[in-house]
Amino acid sequence: MKRLMTALAFSLAVFATGSQAASPAAAASAASAPAMSKQNTKMADCNKDAAGMKGDERKAFMKTCLTDKKKAQNEKMKTCNADARDMKGDARKAFIKECLSK
Repeated sequence: MKRLMTALAFSLAVFATGSQAASPAAAASAASAPAMSKQNTKMADCNKDAAGMKGDERKAFMKTCLTDKKKAQNEKMKTCNADARDMKGDARKAFIKECLSK
């Protein structure tokens, strides 16, 4: 009986210590989580737009949504490059950066 009580007390102590230790660790990992990448942001936006869709309809929508955003970025890059064709060096780099961020 003494062994059972000792084992039970030990188990409770380990459980209590483990759950307290997990809370700060979980909080620390959540606080240090990196910001969403561009791809994650695209996925989140498309997922919002696909609310209510299921199965093949959702799969087709997601594929189109993600592809369209990629095409839009490529078109923007072509336009910015065309506008900066006479620029060189740091001026071109700064212009392209500003143009793509719009």
